[in-house]
Parts: sequence; structure tokens; C-alpha cells
Amino acid sequence: MQISRTDLADFSYFIAIARHRNFRRAGLALGVSASALSHSLKGLEGRLGVRLLNRTSRSVTLTAAGEELLDGIGAPFEAIGAAVERLNRYRAEPMGRIRLNVLEHASSLILAPVMPVFIERYPDIRIDVTVTNHLVDVTAQGADAGIRYGGTVPEDMIAQSLSAPIRWVVVGSPAYLARFGIPDHPHALADHRCLGIRLGDDSIYSWEFEKAGEVLTVDVPGPVILDDTHFALDLATGGAGLAYLPEPCVAPLVARDALRVVLADWAPMGPGFHIYYSGRRQLPTGLRLLIDLIRELRPL
Repeated sequence: MQISRTDLADFSYFIAIARHRNFRRAGLALGVSASALSHSLKGLEGRLGVRLLNRTSRSVTLTAAGEELLDGIGAPFEAIGAAVERLNRYRAEPMGRIRLNVLEHASSLILAPVMPVFIERYPDIRIDVTVTNHLVDVTAQGADAGIRYGGTVPEDMIAQSLSAPIRWVVVGSPAYLARFGIPDHPHALADHRCLGIRLGDDSIYSWEFEKAGEVLTVDVPGPVILDDTHFALDLATGGAGLAYLPEPCVAPLVARDALRVVLADWAPMGPGFHIYYSGRRQLPTGLRLLIDLIRELRPL
């Protein structure tokens, strides 16, 4: 079969669909519509004479032929992308696009302070950020890298530290503490209203404490379970209950006495943020520059 320019474009679309297992997400990554991808795939399957994907309203899976085609052309297309990316060093100004999948805390504590400087310094680099607390395969989602807390990075990824360890604290509003009292021990939280934390795997987080080598894990009671820090801060400052959050998230409100830290002598240190990416890919120039800038500015 002689390969045409149309085939090359359709092969690249097929690779994106196969890796995302979703036409809409693949279309967003490529900047084309899902219907255009569907039309492209039908044309490719027609020219090849085999079905590459099984599609239902709920799922997209590869056929045996699709698996074989992906195995055969995936690495060469990645090599082409890496070769083009390496050309950035010959340009006076870096350019291109990097895709990140980051935790909510990382977006506000790491990226938000750095992004204004980055886009001013590198205006031709576009950054596509997905913020989610769900544990996802960033490579399958089409991201160049992810940012998570240390200890939660997949073992098959290359990880680089972006921050020092982070202290986690319990906070409550002055009005809440005046009404319900100040807990003097983690076990005293059983008599308080606490804002539960839903983790990325949908489990409910047990609050962790440490003092003089003693480690405690407490399943706290409370009327609300959430997975959004801004919502937790709004509820805590409004007196709805005690919140358990990274100290940098609450520091501005503590400084204004809108929130107060309790159980400070039990506050543990947790792992800092790490950026991670697949070692099978060429590190994009934009991603390398972002890592360098985070280390230069040290937002935490």
C-alpha cells in the first residue's frame, strides 16, 4: 500500500483516538472535532479494509488489527514528534504546546504563582492544563506531564521534585471555635463537625497526625464530604466545620484571623509536589523551561 498525505494525517488521528479511547478527548487534544475524527477513521478503515476500533455509545476499544497497527506506527510517530521538538533549540524563541494534568493544590500553589512569569517570558509556548484530583494515567490522557504529591507518582514514570515537604493543618473559624471549643487532641475531633475529604480514587481520607514520633490516623465525623479546596475554605470560614488542608492554602486566611490553626503541635509534614512524565518520550522544551522556572521562583 502506497502511503499518501491523507493516510499520514489519518494515522495520526487514529493514534490519538487509540490512546485517549475517546473521540471527544482526542479531538480536544488535536484541535479538531469528534465528527472529523470519526470521518477520518472511517476513511482509513475503508482504505485498509479492516476495522480498527470497536465503538459503542459508552466505549472505544481497539480490535486486534487496531492493536497491531498502533504497535507498528506509534513509536515512529513519537520519534517524529521528538525530532521536531528538538528543533526548538535552533529557534531564537521557544514555541510549541505542553499539556499538563495536575492536582487542584498543585494548580493553585505551584502553577498559579509561576504562570504569569512563564507566559511573559515565553509567549509562544501554549500551556494546556487539566486540573483534577482523580488518579488518571496522564500518558493515556495525552498529557506531557502530571503534578502530584510525592508517594503517589506511578513507579514507571520519571519524577522530579518541585517543592519541599508541606505541613498539613486543621483550621476553624473563630466563630466555630467559640461555639464548639478548641480540640486539644486528635481524638477530640470525634465531638466536632469536620469537613471530609474525598480522594482521587473516591475513598474518604482519614486525617493524619504526628507528635513526638506518635502517629495517629483519625476517621473524622462531619456533615459534608468534598474534594474542592476553595469550597472547603468557604465552608470553614463560614463556620460549617473544621478543615484539614495544606498550610500554604490556609495561610492568607490565618493571617487575617478568618481561620485559626488548631492541634498545631500534631500537624504532620507531608510529601511535596513532584512533576512526572514518561521516560519513553523526548522531554518537550516548554516542559523543561517550566520546570526550570518553578525551581527558580520556588513558589513554596
